[in-house]
Amino acid sequence: MAQKIKGKCKFCGKQYTFSYMNKHLPTCKERQSQLAADTGMKQCGYFELAICFAYSRDYWMFIEIKDTATLRDIDTFLRDIWLECCGHLSAFDIDGISYDIDPEESSAWGEPARSMNCKLSTVLRKGMTFGYEYDFGDTTVLTITVVNYRIKNWKKEKLTILSRNNPHEYVCEECGEKPAALLCAMCYCEGGYGFLCEDCGKTHSCGEEMLLDVCNSPRMGVCGYCGSKRYPDQFVSDVEMNVK
Repeated sequence: MAQKIKGKCKFCGKQYTFSYMNKHLPTCKERQSQLAADTGMKQCGYFELAICFAYSRDYWMFIEIKDTATLRDIDTFLRDIWLECCGHLSAFDIDGISYDIDPEESSAWGEPARSMNCKLSTVLRKGMTFGYEYDFGDTTVLTITVVNYRIKNWKKEKLTILSRNNPHEYVCEECGEKPAALLCAMCYCEGGYGFLCEDCGKTHSCGEEMLLDVCNSPRMGVCGYCGSKRYPDQFVSDVEMNVK
C-alpha cells in the first residue's frame, strides 16, 4: 500500500501528509487569525496531540483537548472513532506506568497500574510520547505525541479534531476495476489482502460471513470491526463530550 495518505486542516482546508500537517498546524494563518480574533475572558489550557497507528502512518489524526479532561476521555474518544468492537480492555503506557480503566490495587510485576480517571494536566507534558493499546489479544497499538500546549480562551467542546487522515482508496482485488467496499477478514489476516467490491463480495470463496466493511481505522479487518457509528470516515471538526 504505497498511498501517501493526506488529511485536511480544520482551519484552512488544505491537505497534507502527517509529517507536513505536523508542521502546518502551528503556522496555519487561518488558525492564527482565529486565535487572535478570539477575545473571550475565560482561559483554559489545551494539549495538542498527534495520534497515529504505531506501525505506520496510514492512520493518523491531530486533536486538541482541554487539560482538565482525563485519560478516560481520550480512551472513550479513541474507542468511538477508531477501535470499539467488543468492549475489550485498553491501557495507556506513560513514563513506564500503565493507566487502566479498572486497575488492580497491587501487582507482582512492578508498579501497579493507575486509573485513567486522572486529569491530563497531571500526567502529560509538551514533547512527550506515550503508548496506547486496545484489546490485549488482537491488539491495536497507537502512538501519541504531545506536540503542543497552550493557554487560550475557553470553548464549549472538550475535544476538537484538527486534522484526520482521509479514507484510503482501494480497488477490488478480484475484478480489478470497482472501488472496494468490503474486506475479507480471513484473506486479510492470512496475507494482507482481500479487498472486494460489493458485487465480487457476493461470490467470494470465503463466504459472506467473513466480509467486513472497509473503514478508516487501524482496527480495520480485526475482530469483526466495521467502523465507527458515531463518526463518519470524512473529516470531523468539533466533538462535544459533556464539557465542564
